[in-house]
Amino acid sequence: MITRLFRRLIWSVVTLLGTVLLTFFLLNAVPGDVARVIAGSKASPDVIKEIHAKYHLDDPVWQRFALYLNQLAHGDLGHSYVTDQPVAEALLTRLPTTIALTALAVVMWVALAVPLGALTARFRDSWFDRSTLVVATVSLSLPAFWLARMMQYWFAYKLGWFPIGFFRSFRDLLLPAASLAILFVGYYARLIHTNMVEVLDSPYIRAARAKGASETRVLFKHALRNAMIPVITILGMDVAGLLGGVLFVENVFALPGIGTLAVQSVFNLDPPVIMGTVLFSAILVVGANWAVDLLYGWIDPRIKSAS
Repeated sequence: MITRLFRRLIWSVVTLLGTVLLTFFLLNAVPGDVARVIAGSKASPDVIKEIHAKYHLDDPVWQRFALYLNQLAHGDLGHSYVTDQPVAEALLTRLPTTIALTALAVVMWVALAVPLGALTARFRDSWFDRSTLVVATVSLSLPAFWLARMMQYWFAYKLGWFPIGFFRSFRDLLLPAASLAILFVGYYARLIHTNMVEVLDSPYIRAARAKGASETRVLFKHALRNAMIPVITILGMDVAGLLGGVLFVENVFALPGIGTLAVQSVFNLDPPVIMGTVLFSAILVVGANWAVDLLYGWIDPRIKSAS
């Protein structure tokens, strides 16, 4: 067990280093002078030269990368070239909004997807199953930006049921979270359906029914628990991705989250903030892998025993 955890730790570090390396060199391959973005198009040559010296922009790429790794080793993500705010502070300031939006969206789509997936597996090939499949396919095909705009226009602007944008209270997150939930609920319902169909044909399910267990108990206690094992893996990755920044939804609803910060940093050509958001997302994905491993042991003790 200790050897396995140590191996996972090594690969996690390698993954993060690879992410930093790839992102850093891709950013430096983008044409354009960061100093011009910071100082403006009318800045004098002396000001441009001073900015180049301050941020080591004239140094070789490998030397700047070594400097960045040294900063990371000391827990420093650098400062924004545009606002001069520490990147770590900018991320932590916007993290609560993204966490709240992600948590609400996950609760919404899981609360809908679990019963839909279980019931369509129970009544497979019925009109209910086929209708859910059509709705799931449509929801998967919807562009996130378009859906968020449509929901904002109809439910916030036309009907006035929700605020149009910004984040002042929990109510402001309901419409953005619903936009995200619609995109995911169909996919998870079909994923649970597929796993449930396989589990429902298992011998232990037939044995539970033979012992007189109710269909509800068979579905939601015996079958669903095993059907959720592969779903947990994908859910962990999706949650990590959402926490890394829900780009389109946060920008449509003007929410001060990490996704909005990432988009602003790209338009401002602000490498430290771009690097910080990408690295933060990578850390969340790696952390999600560890969390999924722990959940496996709780859902199915046989996995923990085998480890």
